[in-house]
Amino acid sequence: MTTVTRAYVSRLAGLTVFDPNGDRVGKVRDVVVALRVGTACPRVLGLVVEVVARRRIFVPMGRVTAIDPGAVMLASGTLNLKRFEQRAGETLVLGELLDRQVRINESGRPAHVVDAGMEQTRTGDWLLTRLAVQEPGRIGRRGQLHQLAWDEVAGLALPQTGQGAETLIATYRELNAADMAHALQELPIKRRHEVAEAMDDERLADVLGELPEAEQITILGTLEESRAADVLEEMDPDDAADLLSELHDVDRNRLLELMEPDEAESVRQLLKYSEDTAGGMMTSEPVILAPDATIAEALARVRQEEITPALASQVYVCRPPSATPTGRYLGLAHIQRLLREPPSTLVSGVLDDLEPLRPEAPLAEVTRYFATYNLVAAPVVDAQGRLVGAVSVDDVLDHLLPDDWRDRARRG
Repeated sequence: MTTVTRAYVSRLAGLTVFDPNGDRVGKVRDVVVALRVGTACPRVLGLVVEVVARRRIFVPMGRVTAIDPGAVMLASGTLNLKRFEQRAGETLVLGELLDRQVRINESGRPAHVVDAGMEQTRTGDWLLTRLAVQEPGRIGRRGQLHQLAWDEVAGLALPQTGQGAETLIATYRELNAADMAHALQELPIKRRHEVAEAMDDERLADVLGELPEAEQITILGTLEESRAADVLEEMDPDDAADLLSELHDVDRNRLLELMEPDEAESVRQLLKYSEDTAGGMMTSEPVILAPDATIAEALARVRQEEITPALASQVYVCRPPSATPTGRYLGLAHIQRLLREPPSTLVSGVLDDLEPLRPEAPLAEVTRYFATYNLVAAPVVDAQGRLVGAVSVDDVLDHLLPDDWRDRARRG
């Protein structure tokens, strides 16, 4: 490997961290620096490393023996696994410096930070010595990019009334929704809301679904009503219903009015059920097929990226209409069975006659049902024999775990 003494921070994000024995420790999630008075280059204090169970710890730069293009190596010794907590005077490069508004000293032109370069000195210390900044672009064109020394820009020490987040979001684009939610919670509150505001509706909807309810409500409340309604439309109906159920009646009804009628109706149907019942836990958008659908069609449907693995494990055959509540429910087919049959076979010919859940089934009954039949999803059918939704195992776990389980996991 080629050891480097200079590195841009955005390229460190996501690098695997190894101990001296070559065992994986975790991944780099940020770099901690101490800003100084005047134009002196900030000292790099250490790395924020995500280890098992998404716990983020602080690794001092003195423990880093090498930074290679594809990995970070640590010296021997015991790591402090205490959860990282940002101290006064510390700044997160990815979380707080990226997208900061600055002024280029030579030209006086405004720009924003898109990356920061760190360099190892002869004494072994690391300093933040370079900044990549981009000027505002004209319509349809990117602004000019500059790589400048730290003292060639001004404004980093000034308080920011509003800060973009596009560069930070791009740096974290490979994170799944759960990891992005965890990263969001590690940011200061003001920065957290700026990042949420800058996400597109679909990404924010996915991330909201992984946050504690209190944080979901807070972030939703920072958005304009029309934007909040758009984000709710992108959420899974059951997640949107859970979130709306925590709002005051006036706020809930206002947002439902702003949503598209079809999307709002799906959520309203779920809001009718008690939270700890099959109806309150289910999604109203499982994979539903007509009686004349073939296995090839079924497999094509479950391949769709937006369908969760749990819901993709089963397809449900119903008479028209195919939207919930459907016509008469006929049965379900497991994905394993579909894979063993010829593609031209009708799905209705390989149905399982498993007794479905009723919408009013309480949590204890739903849990026993999943345990008895070793399922990851289950159909919910009303008294008229119509499929009204499906419960997935992750929905059951969400209701079995304490309300603050996400916060507990983050705190370790």
